[in-house]
Amino acid sequence: MDKLDNIQDHIYVIRGYRVMFDFDLAKIYEVETKYLKRQVRRNIERFEGDDFMFEVTPEEILRCQNVTSSWGG
Repeated sequence: MDKLDNIQDHIYVIRGYRVMFDFDLAKIYEVETKYLKRQVRRNIERFEGDDFMFEVTPEEILRCQNVTSSWGG
């Protein structure tokens, strides 16, 4: 299992929030993405609120693929 080399490279700013994608989090926790998402659904009360979890649009994903995020602020 390849851990993420530099976690900061997998943090993006979307809608003004610093976010990580589910597939990157699953890689960190060494589980398949579908199992991570299943656990979130089973414990949804712990993950309520748009500031914690939201779905990105295809356009937002494309922007993230074209931009290198920085931790600078």
